[in-house]
Amino acid sequence: MFNPECLKKALIITYYWPPSGGSGVQRWLKFVKYLRAFGWESVVFVPENPEYPEYDASLQKDVPEGQDIIRCPIWEPFDIYKKLTGRKKEDRMGAGFLSEKKAAGRMDKFLLWIRANFFIPDARKFWIKPSVRFLTGYLREHPVDVVVTTGPPMSVHLIGLKLKKTVHLPWLADFRDPWTSVDFYHELPLMRWADQKHHRLEKQVLETADQVTVISPGMEIDFRRLVNRPYTVITNGYDEDDFKTEEVTPDAKFSIAHFGSLGKGRDPVALWKTLSELKTKNQPFGNDLEIKLVGQVDFHVMDSIREYGLEENLNRMGYLNHDAMVKEMKRSQLLLLVINDTPNAKLIATGKVFEYLAAKRPILCIGPEDGDAAGIIKDAQSGHICNSHDIPSLEKIVNQLYREFLSGGLSVDDSRILQYTRRYLTGLMVKRLNNEH
Repeated sequence: MFNPECLKKALIITYYWPPSGGSGVQRWLKFVKYLRAFGWESVVFVPENPEYPEYDASLQKDVPEGQDIIRCPIWEPFDIYKKLTGRKKEDRMGAGFLSEKKAAGRMDKFLLWIRANFFIPDARKFWIKPSVRFLTGYLREHPVDVVVTTGPPMSVHLIGLKLKKTVHLPWLADFRDPWTSVDFYHELPLMRWADQKHHRLEKQVLETADQVTVISPGMEIDFRRLVNRPYTVITNGYDEDDFKTEEVTPDAKFSIAHFGSLGKGRDPVALWKTLSELKTKNQPFGNDLEIKLVGQVDFHVMDSIREYGLEENLNRMGYLNHDAMVKEMKRSQLLLLVINDTPNAKLIATGKVFEYLAAKRPILCIGPEDGDAAGIIKDAQSGHICNSHDIPSLEKIVNQLYREFLSGGLSVDDSRILQYTRRYLTGLMVKRLNNEH
């Protein structure tokens, strides 16, 4: 049993929390899981009725016993959006601009323009005022030592910004993604004034927060360009408990598996072309090849797979809960990481890469060879990186991996990944909560 009276306390404000699935929930769920071991207790503030893209009840096991969770209702415009675009009420909204069923029509494009210019910083903006009102009263009755906000959605950071002005507590703003440099920002049909407002709010958060944590060195450089102040890099990671599963038998086929949503901006066309050419040149390769897609897949990606004649090699598995996903990672021969081919590609270090490391399977990363994700994979000696436009190099890499598969199987050394365990990373975050230097 624990005695919360002996611990310091943090208020964690987050949109994503179990039963939410997907990557957005993992970071602070795992921090909260291990905070008590470092002398901190937390109270978690979440929306009462959120619209989550994915649900995963298995993550509930990571919520500590007796965890204090408070909720405030949220209004989101997605029901109106669904009605206007002919979607069903039970349809879930994909992350970014991912659409599994059809191309954007005129109404979709008009509503995207509305969302871009009037829902700033995002569609969760209507949670800001009621949350500030609720938490201002709550904190007067239930004092804490620090307030933590984690985004996206960036509306959560605006809750922290306004609370800073009302309750004057130390505030740590944790960025899991960039704001105006996020991969889809350039796709938003922003009016000039809306773009300026995004930048103004971003700057206010960066200037006002007592501490700012980011997930990669590239994000630190990017933010420092906007506001020159101290930042702390605390990467994402993996939870050792999640990988203490029973041993699994690797796939008999040469399986290349992607986990998570695969949108139009991350369609690895170069890979599909490479695999198609290798199938044509080498019939056994075509017989051995299996492409596993676990999670939401944009219809543009499916069109590419069909265009290159790979549909017969496709195993489209849909969304799996986290426990099942880990087993499937460990079972797969090769884990595919695709970095968006966008202006900020070097900054992207998705949380998925760390779980790939923990699965102890080789990683094939398609993205910038000098990016943050590439640096992590190189440091861990856990895979291959290839630029998304370098098809000759990609063909050599896939051929090499296939030969290794035929000669006895693929494996990697996991001796360099302990720096990415969630427990170790929680210790780093606690130093920020303690304001240690």
